[in-house]
Order: sequence, then C-alpha cells, then structure tokens
Amino acid sequence: MNRFHSHRPDRFQALLIGLLLSGQAYADSHTPIHTDTIDSRPLGEVVVTGSRQPTDVRHLSQTVTVISRSQIEESMQPSLLPLLTEQVPGLFTTSRGIMGYGVSNGAAGGISLRGLNGSSARMMVLIDGHPQYAGIFGHPISDSYQSLLADRVEVLRGPASMLYGSNAMGGVVNIVTRRMHSEGVRTTLRAGYGSYNTLETEFTNMVRHGRLSTVISGSYNRTDGHRSDMGFEQYGGYAKASYTLNNHWDIFADVNITHFNASYPGPVTAPLVDGDQRITRGVTSASLSNDYGVTSGAASFFYNWGNHWINDGYTPSAGQTSQDGRFNSRDNMTGVSVYQSASLLTGSRITLGFDWFRYGGKAWTDYVAGEKIGTRAELVDKHEDEFAAYIDARQRIARFIMANAGVRVDRHSRVGTEWVPRAGLSFSLHRAIELKLSASKGFRYPTLREMYMFPPQNPDLQPESMWNYEIALTQSLLGGRLTYGVNIFHIDGKNLIQTLPNPSGSGMLNQNTGKIDNSGIEFQGAWRISRSWSVDANYSFLHMERPIIAAPEHKLHAGTTFTRRRWSVSTGIQYIAGLYTAVDPDTRESFVLWNLRSSYRPVPPIEIWARGENLLAQRYEINAGYPMPRATVTAGINLRF
Repeated sequence: MNRFHSHRPDRFQALLIGLLLSGQAYADSHTPIHTDTIDSRPLGEVVVTGSRQPTDVRHLSQTVTVISRSQIEESMQPSLLPLLTEQVPGLFTTSRGIMGYGVSNGAAGGISLRGLNGSSARMMVLIDGHPQYAGIFGHPISDSYQSLLADRVEVLRGPASMLYGSNAMGGVVNIVTRRMHSEGVRTTLRAGYGSYNTLETEFTNMVRHGRLSTVISGSYNRTDGHRSDMGFEQYGGYAKASYTLNNHWDIFADVNITHFNASYPGPVTAPLVDGDQRITRGVTSASLSNDYGVTSGAASFFYNWGNHWINDGYTPSAGQTSQDGRFNSRDNMTGVSVYQSASLLTGSRITLGFDWFRYGGKAWTDYVAGEKIGTRAELVDKHEDEFAAYIDARQRIARFIMANAGVRVDRHSRVGTEWVPRAGLSFSLHRAIELKLSASKGFRYPTLREMYMFPPQNPDLQPESMWNYEIALTQSLLGGRLTYGVNIFHIDGKNLIQTLPNPSGSGMLNQNTGKIDNSGIEFQGAWRISRSWSVDANYSFLHMERPIIAAPEHKLHAGTTFTRRRWSVSTGIQYIAGLYTAVDPDTRESFVLWNLRSSYRPVPPIEIWARGENLLAQRYEINAGYPMPRATVTAGINLRF
C-alpha cells in the first residue's frame, strides 16, 4: 500500500457562543445507562435519539435500539459497524475485507436500514445528535465511526426527519460520545494482532474531578488485507472537555479527527492497479445545556470537514494505463441547533427547536499525465443552506396512553420548503407490555453530486419522500430478565432519484422517478438465565417490491454469553439470505457466519482477549466481485489502570 501524509484540515469557523438555551440532544450530562443487553432494557430506560431531550423509552412511539459501552468493549472491534450489523434487526453494513471500508469505486461501509441505504443519503449517522456526512456527496463516511468514540449507540429504526431533517429518511444511528461516569482517573490501553498482518491499537484516558471531566483517546489500525493491493491504515484521535457550571447548566466542547490511507484492488474479475485513497475527516462541536426539571434544553454548534485525494487506478487486463487525473475534494458542514422543552401540564412535554445547516464544498481533478498534464478541471464549488423549525409534543391520556405528535418546517436554499409530520401512540398495558403505533414521514434533499456533478446531474431535482407505518409490541418478564419485542412496518416512498435516459435528449439524467414499497417484520429478544449465562437473538424479514442492493431479505443473529470470575466467552451465529449484490441481472448471496470472542483476566489490570470471525470459513461476497476473507483470528491484551 502506498504511504501518504494527511492533509491539513481547513480552519474551523469561529465557535458560536451564548446561544439561547440549548440545542442538540447532548446526552453526556443527564442520560444514565440502564442496560447491558441489546433491547433487553428494563422499563424506564432513558434515551435521547427519539426526542431531543432525555426521554423514557416507554413514552416514544418509535423503536430505539440501544448498544451499551460494555457491549462495544466486548465486541473487541475498532469499528462500531460490525456490532451494529450483528445486533440491530433490519440494519446491515456492507464490507469487503478484514478492516477498512474506503470511499469511491468499490467502497464498502454502506449502512442500510429496512432497505434504505446511507450511501444514497437515505440514512443518517449522528454524533451527539449532530449530522455526520460528506458535504458534497451527502453520505456517511464509515471509517470515521470508531469504537473509541462511543459511550453508547442509539439506533432509531424508522424516519427521524421530523427531528433531524434531510437524510434521516430511513432512520438514524446516534453515537453518544464517551464520558467518565464517576470521580477519578481511568486509563486503558488496547493492542491486538492477527490474520493478514492486522494491527489494532487504542489508548484512552478519562478524568473526572469535581465539575470537570475530560476524555482523550487515540488509535492506530492497519492491515495488509486478504488480497494484494488491499492495505488499509488508519489514525484516529478524540478529545473532549465537559464542565458543570452549576446545578442546572453544563458546557462541553470536543474534536474528533480520523485519517486513513486505503488501497482497493478492484473486483477479482478485473483486478485494479494504483487504486489508492488518502482521506481526512474531522468534526468539532460545542454545547451549552440546561436542566431545571420542568424545562430543559441545549444550544449547540458543530463543524464537520473532509479532505479527499483519490486515484481511481486502472485495469491492465482491459488494456488501460495509469489514470491521467487525480480526484480531489474538500467539503464541510456547519450547523447550529437550539431547542427548549417544557412540561406545561401534568403528563405533557412540548419541545420547540431550530436548526441551521450549511453544507457543500469544492471538487476538482488534477491532471498528472496525458495531454492535460499540469492543469485542473473544476467539478463543483457550491454550498447550500437548510433552515428548519419544529415542534414536538407528548401528552399522557389517561394512565396508560401517551400521545406523540410533531411537525417540522424545513427550508432548502434551492429546492424549497418541506413539511415533515410525525404522530404516534404508546400504550402501557398489563404485565409490562408496551404497544406502539406510529406514522412518520421521512425525506431527503438531492445532494450536490446529484444536482451539479458529472454528466447525469440535474439542478431541477426535487426531494425524495416516504411514509413509514409501524406497530410494535414489547414485553418484559421475570423481573426484567426476559424481554422480547416485535415490529411490523410498511414503507411507501416516492420521487426517488434515479439515473435514466434523458427524456428530452441524448445521454442520461438524474430524475425523480423511483418508488419504494417495502414491508417487514423485526424481532429481538434476550434472556438472562443466570449470573453467568445469557442468550440473545434478533431476526428481520424484509419484503421489497423492487430489488435493492445490500438489503438482505432475511437476517438472523443468535448468541450466548458466559461470564464467571476471570473468564468471559461469547459466541454467535449470523445468517444472511437473499442479499442482492447486483441487479440486472440479479445476483443474490446467502451465508452463515460463526464468530467467537473470549477474554481472561489473570490479574485485575490485565485482560487477554481473542476474537475469531467466520470460523466456518464460508465463501461469500457482500460487495459484488470482492470475496470476503475466510476464517480470521485476532488476539491481544487490554490494560486498565
């Protein structure tokens, strides 16, 4: 793999200070963690993703899956996405190798939820409630979402556009960042080595002293890959400082930077040479939050940026030679979010909020060979603005019914105005049964790439939109040791952007002609059998009227965990069936993966761990033309002080 030096990020825009009362849902200050098992949450768990402020999960009409810090650590993965794929029903992430997702041609890391794909900007990743996506292309950059960031992850399954705007059409993954939960100092070191010369390292130091809390974390990961020209190298760093001003006010600021060098070998049928990338992504944010009990809120600012250098390589077997040009882009996204909620009546909560986002960037090709050597071709240089105001209300009706309703008015600087409603009911029934009914709209604006870049561009594109109708049932038994939940949903979408022949001339054109008609059922359950043994399982079935790549028809995971004294062992089987890797002609994959993780603590500061993946040595593909590695093993050591 080629070695590259990271680009220097653009200067941050000045931090906005002294905004009204509060912005994005900053969970760091007021959100306790009450769960160690996916969806085995006891009644009364508090989450932040279904509403801006910390909210009892029983009061939400939509489904939120929570992954705790203990689960993240037990997964022994430097990336969050494999754990999400394993544990969240209806969610799937594409992959092409042992480590790293990359960008551009042949990239993996596409996150789909119920058949809506983040690589098409139809699903959003948040960090502390702040949107995370490339300003030009509109999609998440999956290599940025490292485990070192997360105190926990909350996944809202279904549209979240009423709260978060465009790109939250199919759902959101909200990464709630690390914090120190108790007074003192904690330092952890993690290192592992495994198949294909793979190295994983991480360092974290957390301090809480009085009103001040800090987190500093860094990582270095690399692999040669299971194919030639498939190396990956990543540097990551995160720093955060939080301060409690008094009993009601908190403030925090943080910065997160990831740089990676990636090589991609092309499909096995047409191997690629010199397919190299060097990518830098960063985000900084600040928030001022308040909590007076009756009223609470926050004001927050964030700034995301990215620098991309890409050599698309060439295919010698097709008679190609080195690419004449190198793609470059610099994108950014600036945002301000303000909200304040209040309980005006008994059993009620009303939230008013405002968002402003400005996103875009510049892309160009530098020619290094051929007739245009030494010249530059501009591709796009634009920014767009998004202004929005919303109101979200909850009202208890009688003792066991909670009604939810909200609406967002979203204004795009070029496309126009979008109204985004959401409504639902939550019933608390006998024997710890929760029944939820919801109807919610999701939407996304066309990206700068779709409107302005490359021959299919169309500046007259309109927003995509969809409605999601859902019924969900959950129950907790045996004092919370046994839980299960079932969701049934239907998605009806229109105006999806597709590239089709230009109806008024030659060539191709991006057009609002696509439709979505997806239905499905999701199940999750967990049983804590004893202090040492627990089992969990989740399953999703997705029916699609039109084939969609990277959205499996069947996805099942079943696992068990044993913990006693110094030992911890967990194992699980994942079954994937009806996974489209290509359409026209249709190509589908089905496979079974067996994974095993174990750890042993010889003395309190030291933990020895090992992780085995695809231990059945299955042959399978997730990205067409990119066979996944057979059985792999990684082992290492953790030190905790």
